[in-house]
Amino acid sequence: MGRVQMSETARYTIVMLLAGIGVPLLATLNASLGARIGSPFVAGTVLFAVAFLSAVAVNAITGFDALARVPEQPGHLFLAGVLVAFYVLSITLIAPRFGVGNAIFCVLLGQLVSAAVIDHFALFGARLYPMTLIRAAGLTLMTLGVLLTQRG
Repeated sequence: MGRVQMSETARYTIVMLLAGIGVPLLATLNASLGARIGSPFVAGTVLFAVAFLSAVAVNAITGFDALARVPEQPGHLFLAGVLVAFYVLSITLIAPRFGVGNAIFCVLLGQLVSAAVIDHFALFGARLYPMTLIRAAGLTLMTLGVLLTQRG
């Protein structure tokens, strides 16, 4: 029997769907850890320690060659680390008080707007993906869908 080849788009779609599934799980698990230990900020620190060790393990398998090029990179690219820390710490602090669904709802809306702006202006080296009427309609429908999921 022949091997079925999966397209690059299908592989990327599956990986990103799994990443999306992970976001509410991350929020729930880390918020629970923060509540159990009494500090969402310590929970965030533990999360980053585990994430760091995981990244080191992957690099141990795939190689550390690119590490030598890190110091040459523009400083603004390291803002990503600040943004991920802000996300993890804010979701860990707020999700237990606001609800995971409400917190993720707001995150999704922010992601929709931010992604559309980044794509439209090809910011930070992103591929240009201009805003069209069809794309705006799609983003509006996605926003409405996210809103509908939060109606009680």
